[in-house]
Amino acid sequence: MKKDHVHQKEEEKLSWISLSLFGAGCTLGTGFFLGTSLAIHWSGLSVLVLLVLAAAGTYFVFGALAQMTAEDPKEGAFRTYAGEAFGPWAGFGSGWMYWSSEMLIMGSSLTALGLFSQFWFPKFPLWTFVAVYACIGLFIAALGAKGLTQTENVLALIKLAATVAFIAIAAAACLGWLDVKITPQKITNEWFPHQIKGVWTGFIYAFFAFAGIEVMGLMAAKLKEPKDAVKSGRVMLLTVSTLYVVAIALILLLVPAAKLTPDESPLVKAMSSIGFTVVVHILNGILIIAGFSTMVASIYAITSMLVKLGEDGDAPKMFTKTWGKKNMPLYALGCTAAGLILSTLLALWMPKSLFEYVTTAGSLVLMYTWLLICITYIKKMKPTNWNRIKVWTAMILILAAVAGTAMEKASRRGLLASIGLVALIALITYIVNKVRKPRPSPSTEPSKS
Repeated sequence: MKKDHVHQKEEEKLSWISLSLFGAGCTLGTGFFLGTSLAIHWSGLSVLVLLVLAAAGTYFVFGALAQMTAEDPKEGAFRTYAGEAFGPWAGFGSGWMYWSSEMLIMGSSLTALGLFSQFWFPKFPLWTFVAVYACIGLFIAALGAKGLTQTENVLALIKLAATVAFIAIAAAACLGWLDVKITPQKITNEWFPHQIKGVWTGFIYAFFAFAGIEVMGLMAAKLKEPKDAVKSGRVMLLTVSTLYVVAIALILLLVPAAKLTPDESPLVKAMSSIGFTVVVHILNGILIIAGFSTMVASIYAITSMLVKLGEDGDAPKMFTKTWGKKNMPLYALGCTAAGLILSTLLALWMPKSLFEYVTTAGSLVLMYTWLLICITYIKKMKPTNWNRIKVWTAMILILAAVAGTAMEKASRRGLLASIGLVALIALITYIVNKVRKPRPSPSTEPSKS
């Protein structure tokens, strides 16, 4: 027991700078490197405004989560706080809602990694790459918080350096310092290529570029000083959102928005347009690193969530069992692995259009988790004045982005699928809450410390 306690204390010693890097590693992923192509396609130059609004909304959401962590640092973060604020049913529902959303997204993430790898090795079957990335991801997640943080920090530095390098090359091309195939003067992008309806449709993809802050929130409880969570999030989001806006602005000077497709990274498209084929290969490697990094963080987050669900009686108790010096939760990892396999098989076997609805649904359910964080913050912390304005602003922005998915046929079906998934989880939560024995909410349970 003493060894376990010492090991836990060692893992909890996380500096705010390390958490900022970890957050950048979780956030700077395929949502930006690939997904922003859809935001640009729909909204043109207006995507710059959307990114600023999404960054503000994300900052307010994380600020709410960070304040709850600073006040009462606990494992399970938003799920634990929801249970304290509204009762055990909320902890059960929010935990399984988050796990389900990440599972739906995971299959597309692994498939995307395989497709990026086939860019170099087209003769290798897709499933081999998917299997390799899944196994490595599970192994890193099994190393625990310390091993994950070290891995994510290294990958975050690589992604940040690559983004800065892209900005430098693209800026040099725009200023005429490089011999390129195209000049900014020949590109005429519009502010509203699909009118206001298109801007509204593209808003959700700007938010998807910041997905991952909830994982950072889960790790915030391991800070040396939990009160540094707010500062850590501020530094990370300011850095990442600035890089986003500058990079996308340069892309729009080099590439017509209409030529961007969801199957190709806007950064890769920009480098291809100016004839920098070597950089294209480098960016393909960065795409793999970005996708893998966010996937590993998600695997750790949902596995930790399963353990916490097991500890609170919201999942089978076997998920709490660990093995070895690293205290690996074998059963929880096994459940995550099974989910990965199922999600990947759906990605490989389902018609592409149908699986896109599933992936969109998973991403939207993640946005609902953000809304729950805000609602929990209002209930638990009872904010006043400026803090209340910020959290309500975040909820309005998220709801506006979610509502925008109803403007376009494909995303509309994803919206309906997400509502169906939430309704199913709500039904299961209701049934479980009715049949199991009453137990006190986490706020009334005696402290285990």
